[in-house]
Amino acid sequence: MSQLQTPIWAKDVTAHQKVSTFTVGRDKEFDILLAEADIYGNLAHTQMLESIGLLTKQELQAVHTELKKIYSTVIDGTFKIEDGVEDVHSQVELLLTRTLGDVGKKIHSGRSRNDQILLDLKLYIRNQIFETVDFVEQLFTQLQTLSEKHKHVLMPGYTHLQIAMPSSFGLWFGCYAESLTDDLQLLLAAYAITNQNPLGSAAGYGSSFPLNRTMTTQLLGFKTMNYNVMYAQMGRGKVEKTVSYALASIAATLSKMAMELCLFMNQNFGFVSFPEEYTTGSSIMPHKKNPDVFELIRAKCNRLQTLPIEISSITTNLPFGYNRDLQIIKEHFLPAFQELHSCIDLMIVMLQNITINSNILDSPMYNYLFSVDEVNNLVQQGMPFRDAYVKVGLDIKQGNFTPDKEARHTHEGSIGNLCTNEISEKFTHIQQQFDIDFVTNALQCLLKS
Repeated sequence: MSQLQTPIWAKDVTAHQKVSTFTVGRDKEFDILLAEADIYGNLAHTQMLESIGLLTKQELQAVHTELKKIYSTVIDGTFKIEDGVEDVHSQVELLLTRTLGDVGKKIHSGRSRNDQILLDLKLYIRNQIFETVDFVEQLFTQLQTLSEKHKHVLMPGYTHLQIAMPSSFGLWFGCYAESLTDDLQLLLAAYAITNQNPLGSAAGYGSSFPLNRTMTTQLLGFKTMNYNVMYAQMGRGKVEKTVSYALASIAATLSKMAMELCLFMNQNFGFVSFPEEYTTGSSIMPHKKNPDVFELIRAKCNRLQTLPIEISSITTNLPFGYNRDLQIIKEHFLPAFQELHSCIDLMIVMLQNITINSNILDSPMYNYLFSVDEVNNLVQQGMPFRDAYVKVGLDIKQGNFTPDKEARHTHEGSIGNLCTNEISEKFTHIQQQFDIDFVTNALQCLLKS
């Protein structure tokens, strides 16, 4: 086991080896994901320190030059947290101190690791939210395309998993497209909570330095800041939980769609099929074409739906101020984005290769799908609804019901009027509220400073 270097926060006592190992935990493994965000935070913080006289212009230039070199190693994948270094913040400060000496030791002025990690998390989460928006948009577009392409292909609708009323593949695909608009709305709310600058809150009680928090807010492209420094620290855990609810909402949409596709591929349904290379086989049954991709999407997304509960359990009734319990959240929260993105990506790939059975309703088992339409036809001819309902019910019971298998639904959102454009407009309106270009420009300017 490697020896830990003396932590940057240590004084004249070295922590017991087992205590150090246990408290560091898996931080190094997950802090690599935060390295880019840590560089951005250091660039903004040191620029602010220069503005209030805690760094000279020459020192700032030297620090920024070295930070940008470190940034390059993060981007090319060669950055690492060395053995014995406990986290990404310590590694960056160590690299600066090796190169710049005492100047490197100045960069932590007015900061605590508490607001430093909270800032890194928010910057990382914000970027991951942007990537999630992109993945969701791709899936939404694929669903809308399929909805329009197959809008005239009828299929059975179900209630209680019993044959109920006529539906269509246009309606089915469009259903999940519109579900994503609500998921995106929830993600937008989580983004608004994330996109607030905590830097300058230090350990949760501010600083006696005259920090310019407005300046770092602008440099990092945040919409606003968490003004109350104590509340800024309370945001640790709350931000992750809020974002995880949004991720869980997207996951719920994917999981439900995956479940239905498993059913639709079943030979007893036979609604859809996929090329053999997109399915898996059996070790003893040569005819099998298993929906493993959808089963794994279902399982992974169901697990993602437990994440808010896990975070809630960790954070429930923690006392005010920072508590080390919060470190554990990173282990499951940070990988959740990649897990969700991979599920969305595979769902898109599968949908790009789906084949629709356009003759489902030829089977007589679906004749009764049109019983409600027949009741409605009688009502339009003047018969009271209750009388029409009884008549059609008796015709079915006596074997006298002959369906007209043409759905004539015209109201908004029905089989014959999917409102695809309106759903797209709703999605676009939500999507445009993520100020991705503004944030991207702010960070690019910071790198050029």
